[in-house]
This record gives sequence, structure tokens and C-alpha cells, in this order.
Amino acid sequence: MKPLFISLFLILSFCVSAQEVILQTSTCDLHGTLLQPKENPSSTLVIIHAGSGATDRNGNQSILQNNSLKMLAEALEENGIASLRYDKRAIGESKVENFKEEEYRFDDLVTDLKSWIIKMDTDYDYKNIVVIGHSEGSLIGMLASYDNPLVDKYISIAGPGRPADEIILDQLSAQGEGIRELVFPYLQKLKSGDTIGNVPMSLMSIMRPSVQPYVISWFQYDPAQEIAKLKIPVLIIQGDTDIQVAVSEAEILHNASSGSKMTVVKNMNHVLKTCKSLEYKTQMATYGNQELPLPKKFVKTMVRFILE
Repeated sequence: MKPLFISLFLILSFCVSAQEVILQTSTCDLHGTLLQPKENPSSTLVIIHAGSGATDRNGNQSILQNNSLKMLAEALEENGIASLRYDKRAIGESKVENFKEEEYRFDDLVTDLKSWIIKMDTDYDYKNIVVIGHSEGSLIGMLASYDNPLVDKYISIAGPGRPADEIILDQLSAQGEGIRELVFPYLQKLKSGDTIGNVPMSLMSIMRPSVQPYVISWFQYDPAQEIAKLKIPVLIIQGDTDIQVAVSEAEILHNASSGSKMTVVKNMNHVLKTCKSLEYKTQMATYGNQELPLPKKFVKTMVRFILE
């Protein structure tokens, strides 16, 4: 009879298909999770890039735990598709020693994703690599996929179709009368590449001096122009109850990308959960709900596109 601890080890080894993967860069070690179908190894790898801010590999932030990207990876695994999701630099396990926000640039995220693509192609035996970008990650995914012979397909999920400064202006303007007139000059200055000396306290969260270099580098890109450059199959997925990114943004991307496919998922919100209401409090309840599953149509649409 085998010792109990050996039997438990064998059971766990059979059940667990997640593997920690580390990408070493000149700045830090980036940590990711490789999830592979256990019985039938996948010939296709999907690399998932998370959305904006402090969103980790699982789609979570400190007080908003919804596990949307973890669920996405698990859904792909159930359909025989391998995936890699990772913590962006300075987020989660991808800690940066003596991190200086003022030295951070949008292009750093693009470089990191390109490095992940190279690593996974070099170290693993996958025939096809598909890049998925969620929210802000949509643009990052486009830029990393452009003219990249290692990327076979690209999927945008809840990705804006207009430059970030326009999206931010609309979001802030919705908060009250007169805000548009206040914010517009500041955004225009950042768009032109200039920093702002005296930032109103009400705008410090998105325009504090230390984050301005990142914002300036981000504002230089137009997602519609970038997606138009892609010569690989493109899928655009958007939920119709997303209060952060409207369906019209997906339509902009779709119209700019010749031959792209577009799917609107009914009652799916920005964190890829079913939510029939557009009311803010109802929406926010889903942002922190790990029990809500991903919409079936969302998963089926992705799987079909990846495997076709």
C-alpha cells in the first residue's frame, strides 16, 4: 500500500494543470499562470492581457475580486485550449523593486507582451498563438500583434475604438455639468505631449504629475488606426451592458478592421459577467462577485473563433 502522502500527491498532480511561469526582464520578473488541458495537450496557446490600472492576471483589483480572467482561462481549458495570463509589471506578483511611477510608459506594457509571446513560442511547443486583450489591454494586444509573425489571431474584448483622451473626457463629462469644459484643456495639453504643472485636486487620480508621462504615451495611439494594420484574423467582442465601454466603440474597431468578426453579448458588462441593469450600484455588485459565471455566448464565440 502506498503511503497516504504519495497518494495525495498523485491526486493533486492529476487535477492541477496550472503552472507558474516567470519572464525575466531588465526591470523585474513577470509572473504568469500557464493553464493547459491535462489529458490532451493543446496546440494553440492564448495569451491574455488584463485591463487598466491595478488589474491582476485573474481580472481582480484589491477590493474588486471577480476572477473574470481566471474564469476565462478555465473556460478555455475546458474546451481544450491552453492559456497564459500574467500580472503586469508592478502588479500582483510582478513586483518592481524601487518602482517609480514617473518612469512608467504605456509602451512598456507592449514590450512586455511581445516578450511573453517570444518566450512562449521559444520554450513551448505551440503551433498557434492567439492574443486576447481586455479593456485597455485591447490596444496593447493590437500593438504587440502588429507585424508579429508569431501571432496567428487577435481578440479584442471590451476594447475602446477611440483614443484614450476622448474616452476619459466622455466618462468625466458624465459626472456633472461643467466638467467637460474644466477637463478638456488639461487632456489636450497631455495629448500634445506637454506635462501639467498645477493639477486640480479633483483630477489628481488620473493626472497626478507622476502618472502624466504614462498618460502622454498612452494618448498617442488611436485604436482604430492600430487595428486596421492587423493582417491576421480579428474578433471583437463587446457586452451591451458595459457601462465603461459602449457597443459603439466595438463598432468603430469593427469598421476599421477589414474582415474582422464582431459579436455583441447580451447582458454582459465590462467585467464579463451577466448584468441586465445599467444602474451603477447593480453593476458594481458584479465587479466583486466571484460566483457569477461568464456568459455562455461569450465563451462559445471565443472558442469557435480560436479553433476554426
